[in-house]
Amino acid sequence: MTVPRKVKTAYYCSQCGAQHSKWQGQCRECGQWNCLIEERVPTSTTRGGATPMAVAQRLSEVTIDRQSGFVSGIVEFDRVLGGQLLAGMTVLLGGEPGIGKSTLVLQAAEAYSQQGLRVLYITGEESLPQIKRRADRLQVKGDNITVVNCSSLEQIIERVGTNEHQVVIIDSVQTVASEMFDSPPGTVAQVREAANKLIAMSKAGGWALFLVGHVTKEGMVAGPKVLEHMVDTVVYFEGDSSHLYRMLRATKNRFGSIAEIGLFEMAERGLIEVANPSSLFLTGHSDEPRSGSVVAGIVEGNRPILVELQALVTAAGYSNPQRVAGGIDNKRLSLLLAILEKRCDYPMATNDVFVSVAGGLKLSEPGIDLPLLVAIVSSLLNRNVDSKTICVGEVGLSGEVRPVTMVDRRINEAARMGFTRMILPQANLEKSADKPIEMVGVTNLQAALEVVG
Repeated sequence: MTVPRKVKTAYYCSQCGAQHSKWQGQCRECGQWNCLIEERVPTSTTRGGATPMAVAQRLSEVTIDRQSGFVSGIVEFDRVLGGQLLAGMTVLLGGEPGIGKSTLVLQAAEAYSQQGLRVLYITGEESLPQIKRRADRLQVKGDNITVVNCSSLEQIIERVGTNEHQVVIIDSVQTVASEMFDSPPGTVAQVREAANKLIAMSKAGGWALFLVGHVTKEGMVAGPKVLEHMVDTVVYFEGDSSHLYRMLRATKNRFGSIAEIGLFEMAERGLIEVANPSSLFLTGHSDEPRSGSVVAGIVEGNRPILVELQALVTAAGYSNPQRVAGGIDNKRLSLLLAILEKRCDYPMATNDVFVSVAGGLKLSEPGIDLPLLVAIVSSLLNRNVDSKTICVGEVGLSGEVRPVTMVDRRINEAARMGFTRMILPQANLEKSADKPIEMVGVTNLQAALEVVG
């Protein structure tokens, strides 16, 4: 027997989603301050029957269904998901507004439908004619794709409860709202309730679920942090809207590795897979030597990529020198400049320094320290760097050059792209032999600068 719903006020943490009965300055679960948001939530509605006890079973006796999952045929997309999309799998796709999330999921929906799968695309942001225009531009036929414009959680549950579809896409989860809450869509309670209900139905019905989510200015999916714990896979679609490339990166995957990335190029007719990323990021790299330009060998996931780092150093025209970094953390740049001035006596405090990663790629790998410093010194002294030389290495606070991981993959990629010499940490050189290019090992920053000339 059910009784009418009662409504009470509760406070939810915007970081972890924990519920509190009264407001307080700090969340007792995650320890964050000033993060509680007031929500009106319904109380329990049932009485009578008890919840049946869950069945316990020995782990060795548990049987699993080893049926293969769904493969879209988009190699870069499937790689990040772990090779295939499993039945009952839930994927959270995050990204900044305008980065191309809707384009990506619409192309993925078409790819799955061409494999004979029934796809349900639910949108709360666009009308059906708008989706049709985008589909025409992307050359998406959509013969096996059902499109619905809906933001009511109750209506969405009713539609997906029929289990008529094998892949369901919600674009976006921040637009879904339940009638049980007085709060608007996108709030902590609404996002958590929508995700919880849809994920549970996906597991029970055996259909795959994609939840598209916007990100905050900190780069995290908007809503409670618990949302990322509820899903099986968390994927971020990254890139700069002013550049052509886009990167698909997994930060969590219960059914595959997170050490994989997918690269796409944004074209007029949608996203195009990039099979050779090094050639994309070295498109503007000149064979003629020039100052302030150095090629670095990085590894994103398990994939080696060659990128061009550019630096421009000029005399400071104002009292405070400028530090501008594109694609690199500004604090990391300030730290490297301090090392350069302290250990190598270069006058960085009186110069403006501008650095950029060609192509708009955002890098955080420590292996770019050495090539970045080489590019800065090259621009400061106006000395050219050999265009066929590649650098890699992490620089410590005392000026020592530390080893990097997966150096063999970087070396092979450099040789494949036609480079003839690599400057790398001495510790990596001792573990690498019989390589197709000349390798020069260095132990400190000063030695590396002398080798470059």
